Amino acid sequence: MRRVVIIGYEDAALLDIACPSDVFDAVNRLGVTPGYDIRLASIDGKPVRSTSGLTLAVHDRLDRLSGPLDTLVVAGGLGHEAAAADVRLTTHLRRLATASRRVTSVCTGSTVLAAAGLLTGRRATTHWFWASRLADGYPGVTVEPAPLFIRDGNVYTSAGVTSALDLALALVEEDHGPDIAREVARHLVTYLQRPGNQAQVSMFLTAAPSPAHRVVHQATAHIAASLAADLSTPALAATVGVSERQLTRLFAEHLGTSPSRYLRAMRTEAAAQLLTASELPLSAVARRCGFGSTETLRQAFLDHYDTAPSAYRRAHRRQDRASSGIRPPASTAST
Repeated sequence: MRRVVIIGYEDAALLDIACPSDVFDAVNRLGVTPGYDIRLASIDGKPVRSTSGLTLAVHDRLDRLSGPLDTLVVAGGLGHEAAAADVRLTTHLRRLATASRRVTSVCTGSTVLAAAGLLTGRRATTHWFWASRLADGYPGVTVEPAPLFIRDGNVYTSAGVTSALDLALALVEEDHGPDIAREVARHLVTYLQRPGNQAQVSMFLTAAPSPAHRVVHQATAHIAASLAADLSTPALAATVGVSERQLTRLFAEHLGTSPSRYLRAMRTEAAAQLLTASELPLSAVARRCGFGSTETLRQAFLDHYDTAPSAYRRAHRRQDRASSGIRPPASTAST
């Protein structure tokens, strides 16, 4: 059995513990070998009270655990900063990490890894809401707030809450291959596995500025409705009746980005939706979303998703078919 230890603490998020444990347990229920021996541990062996108020019994106390371990998981939750400040916890975490094949964190569990020095010199992600605080608190960590999960060597960090499903499925796929990961996803009635480089929060789901910021609200609404139009900063400023300088200042103040970067992200995400929901050729997708050429579209995808548009389409089509149990005809399986 592969030994999996999940570290919990006061005010850990229940889903941060349940998502990985249930994915690994689903492998066991399929009768796959080697399976997973899943243990929940806390610093003193006492039950862990989650942020929702539910209390979980634990199997082990950290000072009595020793390696070798297969997978070490640190849960996130509102108590992550207190956990990161607990020298006993971070000391045992460092010790156990050296005896683990891989070390992972869910959501704000990355703060605990960072406090233990396990993310220094590495790329990492966390819940988007806490990304800037992680970056400010641990300048030796390269924090990337967008991806669902990141692997850097044998250390894996994931974004908020349910991204633990995506990470755990990726770990299962590493261990047992894509067919078993697909079967686990079907049993859990979840999407097969979102790619790690998929954005945590779509630009289309970002909360709109409040009515008090009428200009920004008007500008973003115009962008969403007119992606193929001339949306250069001068044209957009003229549309909403302000100067380019003022528009740039308002976007920086209320959206944390520039008009051109916001526009590029919106166009790229719209193109991603078209690629997975239609058979349109790349040239048509580029034209509909306001990109001047397929090469401009390709570069935007490389910057935003770290993959080419054609590869993005193939990957998402495979996942959609797999999660629904549909197999492509033999004549088209390689296209």
